[in-house]
Amino acid sequence: MSSSVLNLNVGILGHVDSGKTSLAKALSTTASTASFDKNPESQVRGITIDLGFSSLLLDMPQHLKNLCSEEKLQLTLVDCPGHASLIRTIIGVDVTKGMQTQTAECLVIGEVTCQKMIVVLNKTDLLPEGKRTALIDKMTKRMKLTLANSVFKDAPVVSVAANPGGSEGVQSSLPVGLQDLTETLQKFAFVPERHILSPFLFAVDHCFGVRGQGTVMTGTVLQGAVNVNDTVEIPSVHVTKKVKSLQMFRRPVERAVQGDRIGICISQFDPNQLERGIVCMPGYVPAISSAIISVQKIKYFKGSLSTKAKFHISIGHETVMAKLSFFSLLQDSRNTANDNSFDFDKEYKFQEELLFDSQKDDTSITAKEMPVKQFALLEFEKPVLAFPNCLIIGSKLDTDIHTNTCRLAFWGHLLEGIEDKSYSSTVLPRLKIYKEKCKSGIIDRASNQYEVIGKNMFKKETNIQLFVGLQVELSTGETGIIESSFGQSGKVKIRIPDGLNESTYELLSGMTKRKGKQTQPQNTSPDPEPIKIALHFKRYIYDPKKKMVQS
Repeated sequence: MSSSVLNLNVGILGHVDSGKTSLAKALSTTASTASFDKNPESQVRGITIDLGFSSLLLDMPQHLKNLCSEEKLQLTLVDCPGHASLIRTIIGVDVTKGMQTQTAECLVIGEVTCQKMIVVLNKTDLLPEGKRTALIDKMTKRMKLTLANSVFKDAPVVSVAANPGGSEGVQSSLPVGLQDLTETLQKFAFVPERHILSPFLFAVDHCFGVRGQGTVMTGTVLQGAVNVNDTVEIPSVHVTKKVKSLQMFRRPVERAVQGDRIGICISQFDPNQLERGIVCMPGYVPAISSAIISVQKIKYFKGSLSTKAKFHISIGHETVMAKLSFFSLLQDSRNTANDNSFDFDKEYKFQEELLFDSQKDDTSITAKEMPVKQFALLEFEKPVLAFPNCLIIGSKLDTDIHTNTCRLAFWGHLLEGIEDKSYSSTVLPRLKIYKEKCKSGIIDRASNQYEVIGKNMFKKETNIQLFVGLQVELSTGETGIIESSFGQSGKVKIRIPDGLNESTYELLSGMTKRKGKQTQPQNTSPDPEPIKIALHFKRYIYDPKKKMVQS
């Protein structure tokens, strides 16, 4: 039956008490087992504290009829918690309040997860009737101005009253504006690119037992497909089970594909073992101890993003703490800059902080040259389940929710998941992340026109073999190559391939003679300035025993 329905998932996000649940209820034609604040705590507190799901079944829009074989369009409505303290669970606008901190954070989540958005101005019935049209127009202009510099600059704004009279009063009339909203949803519907042949991946948001049938896991197929009798894994508890049956909003189906909202029934599994999480093709989702991700700073985050700082990392339904280390690729083909892969053979530059591309936002104060691509090494405080290329969001969730600041700091995708708990000794040395260094010293003397002795560059305990072969520059313009150590005090022998300039050689010869001569007390002429040496090199931070690389 699923083949006759094209399913699209629509997240309903907004600040607390903006009427999201009322809107979902007014739009829906079918409710699920988890919808409309059925959670007992939601009913006690009067707010959404968990995900809710329902669906709206529509005729297939005319512009899609020739693009797909399905007969109906199904919109799965995901009612998300809006309270700031609940954004760990999921990271419409009340027309009487406008944009609030939680609304802005929802906008950020939207920007990194999708390209289409509809702004719904809810609770228009609470506006004074004589000023209602003018106030709606004013709020519409404010919203469009807010979105002008985002990917949603062309988002339509629709005004509704999903529950006239409010939850505590007697509903005086039917919902207002739902027809316009429904038509807008149909207009914005599209046929998404779906990876049905990829390994099966399923995001579980509710799990419960059904007497006489087994355990049902409800959620959304993130990629691939699943059929009745397939074997799936619940990686958080290392259990594999056979799929007994599938349902899509109470309709039995034999198969479900990416994008479908379904319930999977399995047997002999305690639902208390899985509140929410991942179900997948066996062996597809490992627990990782660290990760390398692509990373971009969120422009609304005003705090610092420094290497060695700790952030809350959200991966799927999990949020864990991790220590960050930033690095970047400076030169590469622009065609490969957006690849979702990581190359251990390339060299990467260490960064003290994550940079923000000023070319993408005129308000940025960053004046540094931007690298081709930026990365972060995440070192988790505890292992976390992660699948290839999954979305990762970094936040400061311990920030005071009353400070009116965006807590979402950066986002990216998983490029390399590292399972080995001993990664610091087994994997990190493979990372060619370098710091640019400079050592300076002076010429002690010239052995001949093609060889000089340098000092004050290294300490006596330095392993000078790591620097042999690197090029140095003399303040007089010549270049030389470090050939070997000289003595036990940190001095080095430097070969000058093209020979010293005559003036340099004469100066060094004079300094050598003067150094070996007993200067009379009455001779007060100043010593000539010493000739300086500069060595610019790269040091690999995760493998300090490796030979240094010329900068």
